[in-house]
Amino acid sequence: MALPDYEGWACFAAVADQGSFTAAAASLGLSKAGVSKAVTRLEASLGITLLHRSSRSVTLSTAGAGLVDQARAMVAAALAATEAARGDRLDLAGPIRLAAPMSFGIKLLGPPLAAFLSRHPAVEIDVILSDARNDPVAEGIDLMLRIADLADSRLLARTIAPVAASVVASPAYLDRHGVPRHPLDLSRHRLIGYGHRERAAPIRLRRAGEEATVIPTGPLFANNGDVMVPLLTAGVGIAVLPDFIVEDDLRSGALVAILTEWSLPPAFLHLLSPPSRLRPARVQALSDHLAETLKRSCNRARLVESGRLNQN
Repeated sequence: MALPDYEGWACFAAVADQGSFTAAAASLGLSKAGVSKAVTRLEASLGITLLHRSSRSVTLSTAGAGLVDQARAMVAAALAATEAARGDRLDLAGPIRLAAPMSFGIKLLGPPLAAFLSRHPAVEIDVILSDARNDPVAEGIDLMLRIADLADSRLLARTIAPVAASVVASPAYLDRHGVPRHPLDLSRHRLIGYGHRERAAPIRLRRAGEEATVIPTGPLFANNGDVMVPLLTAGVGIAVLPDFIVEDDLRSGALVAILTEWSLPPAFLHLLSPPSRLRPARVQALSDHLAETLKRSCNRARLVESGRLNQN
């Protein structure tokens, strides 16, 4: 059996990621002619066209689009195997791309990343904060933090900890509009919704076999929790937010938790990575570090929640 054309696959993946043969050659430390020759050789051996070339652009063919993820995985596995073999002899070094939700990253990522970089100064971390649903394979992301259901079975998942959340409002709002005693009472209140108006996440609560669901109707919808907090403290409405976003306001009394005898659906913080189980030593080290430190951070937020027994 003939061995795969590893160089050809690596060059193809680089051109797909960089968008041109020139940029791919620079990223690989090869000549443009060498990259072009390797991709052409690979296409000839496969009997298919992977890239459509013109004088102005390079685009993936249909076949190329269907194979580019496998090419990236092949390159990542080879790099990880090389680093694993060198791991006992070399200090951790090199780039890591890390994606995280915007609010979570701002609130909780700074201290653990600072501690990691102080121990491994030759590592470079590219942090991508976004509430969009990133595709780590397509975007070349090594690690991704996500607080959500895991629908993508391609990804390797490491569950770190539960993420507590609460139904919150300001004392001023509750004084004016009354304190909801049952989730269905929320339908008569101003609810700030997470997401866009057309697909805002419903508020679901349960207790002792009883369930209730309320759909937010406004006055505001947002896909980021931090932007909701000033509106909540100003008395604009009620919202469901993770405790790591509102813990300071809950502690100060600017916000209070309501309907605390009801429970929200469980949410978990996950650490996701592309499907290859071989990963560079630096990526594995950061994964272990984040799992340990962020678990403590999430546990601290749960302790804040458990201490709020008489705030409503």
